Amino acid sequence: MIRLDPAIASFSAPPSVPAWAITSAGAPSDGDAAFRAGAALGALDTLTRAQPAGAGAWRQRLALSCAAASMRLVGRAEDAAALRDAWYLRQVGTDPGPAGTIFGAWRQLAGQPPVASADRFEKIVDQLGLHWDGAALADLCTEIEKLAGLQRPAPFAAAAIAAHVVAVRPDSELFAWWLADLVLAKSLRWPRPLPLLMAQGFGPAFRDEASGKRIRPGEKGFERAVCLALLRSAADACRLAAELSRRAERLIAVAPKLRAKGADDVIQRLVNEDAVSGSLTTRNLSRFAARRLFDRLLQLDAVRELSGRTAFRLFGL
Repeated sequence: MIRLDPAIASFSAPPSVPAWAITSAGAPSDGDAAFRAGAALGALDTLTRAQPAGAGAWRQRLALSCAAASMRLVGRAEDAAALRDAWYLRQVGTDPGPAGTIFGAWRQLAGQPPVASADRFEKIVDQLGLHWDGAALADLCTEIEKLAGLQRPAPFAAAAIAAHVVAVRPDSELFAWWLADLVLAKSLRWPRPLPLLMAQGFGPAFRDEASGKRIRPGEKGFERAVCLALLRSAADACRLAAELSRRAERLIAVAPKLRAKGADDVIQRLVNEDAVSGSLTTRNLSRFAARRLFDRLLQLDAVRELSGRTAFRLFGL
């Protein structure tokens, strides 16, 4: 019998960003941008606390999107598919390579509470390929606590920490975006952050309307740009949550039809991860049994093959 964690077997329609916030005509003023971002974050707040079916896969899919956008920032060519391969096809415990390591930093953001500590940040900057000394990281923690004491609206707190990091270390913009999402979650008292802003870092929200140049952290109009980026990223995240929740519901519904020993572990992984290797082996599941199980799940329309390959396949919601 398949025994599932009750936390992944509850379903409700995920909230969405109000249509008026997305479709308002014209270029919004600073105040209007902040108001619309607030409406979008309200929907996300409900969603992140509700923990819909497939919430783990949702968070890791958001992490993948931010990691893919990070590649452009650091001058690498890997796309989401290459990052997924680097992470999920490696042997457990082996180095996923520079790009995969950056992906790992975003995964860590999505999987842990929004705690600011010098020890944690030391590991993150190393994953991002940066070098900060302990004193600078301790000062950064102090700055985050200072922002928390000011009780600024969450989008402005996120913008402030990003601007601070780039002002101190212009070479650390990627870390600035990572911290912006952490501070956003900390300000909203979310149990875990959502990787959001980096995915919009090269989008229209951060494009100066007059010059066409990208607005970097701390530059004129950055706070307004963060508000508009949060509006877009929240709308995308809500749509993704709705899609993955439907797919998780389908997967869990077909679980009683599965007879493979170890199938429950596979289902747990599918609802908690962006992808699962088709050659997965566990204590109760051989590689050949896993192959048969995924083929059965494909027949039942309960998973998707994500790589487009016939070998070294990856499966997910």
